[in-house]
Amino acid sequence: MGKTFAEKVLGKAAGMDVSAGQIVTVAPHFCMSHDNAAPIAKIFGEIGVKKVWDASRLVFILDHAIPAPTDKHAQNHKVIREFVEEQGISNFYDVTSEGGVCHQVMCEKGFALPGLVMVGSDSHTCTYGAFGAFSTGIGRTEMAATWATGQIWFKVPDSLKIVVKGEFRKGVSAKDLILKIMGDIKSDGADYMSVEFHGPAIENMSLASRMTLCNLGIEMGAKNAVCPPDEKVMQFISDKAKSSEWEAIWSDDDAYYEKVLEYDLSDIEPGVAKPHTVDNYATVAESKGIGIEQAFIGTCTNGRIEDLEEAASILKGKKVAVRTIVIPASWEVYREAMKKGIMDVLLDAGCVIGNPGCGPCMGNHEGILAPGETCISTANRNFKGRMGNKESFIYLASPATVAASALKGEISDPREVL
Repeated sequence: MGKTFAEKVLGKAAGMDVSAGQIVTVAPHFCMSHDNAAPIAKIFGEIGVKKVWDASRLVFILDHAIPAPTDKHAQNHKVIREFVEEQGISNFYDVTSEGGVCHQVMCEKGFALPGLVMVGSDSHTCTYGAFGAFSTGIGRTEMAATWATGQIWFKVPDSLKIVVKGEFRKGVSAKDLILKIMGDIKSDGADYMSVEFHGPAIENMSLASRMTLCNLGIEMGAKNAVCPPDEKVMQFISDKAKSSEWEAIWSDDDAYYEKVLEYDLSDIEPGVAKPHTVDNYATVAESKGIGIEQAFIGTCTNGRIEDLEEAASILKGKKVAVRTIVIPASWEVYREAMKKGIMDVLLDAGCVIGNPGCGPCMGNHEGILAPGETCISTANRNFKGRMGNKESFIYLASPATVAASALKGEISDPREVL
């Protein structure tokens, strides 16, 4: 019997042959934290260790509330900057024009690499699987202990194989696919599993689209989500890799899977996740006409250049009917969008452009909703209160669907305006 991706990567990191269900202890290649590095630093101090085990393996990226919207956030950032200086952490992305949303930065800057074991104190760390990494979110206490010891234990997860073939129809994208998958298997359908995306359609997808798929792995309960590290990955990391320890690893053809699912992209329609759960799936056709007060394009799920291009193609020469907030996932994306003229299109359409960061995704600032208001968003969560108010409503959708909805002031099918 062959090995799954998770069995291979965790076995290599543990230095032994392993199978699903075994407990292994490994040294992560990179540990990522964002604004929550401050409370983690406090826990680390309580452990009694003076220095982190390897400062070069820690990556701090401020993104959740930047620039600081309150004095509490400012104090939090101050604690992190002091810890960075004290520990000699060189991989620090402060509130400058070099950063952005942590998961986007980790991929752009070459930390996300094939075959690495990566942990982050954020649940959407699973995004890095788009580059063939075993990446997963962990808790604050776990992260503090990992900083101190350089080790963390995992149970080797069972694996779920998702085979994707066919081609998207016009107006349909990777976000629509993953919303459909989550609607089918529900938020616990892949609990503590390693989700592997296979098939010719995955090979044809851009790295940005693969990031969207892997980003939402956690929303169906997965421990990690991963795509094959193919030539597209190799080309991207060739001049960016922050480690020489990477290796292109993929599952064997005869590996055992707990479940195997198959999807044909030609069957996928524009979809939404209705309030207040990510697996509350409906097609856009079933949701058309629901009024909105705000549209939001951005986040670690859909704030990349192809997402902004998709929105701009719909909004060009038109005006939005509701307040529409666009936040590029990083300053690198922001600069590229300026060079391509995308920013002009969005501004001319009436959009408000925010600085790269998480913004309103978790309700910190830059677009908090009022009671009773409805937002259609490209983000990854629509829980009650997620965007700052428990009496508001959030629909999740693709950039195309969000842009089309912004034009009409109600949930709309992008195929009707493309």
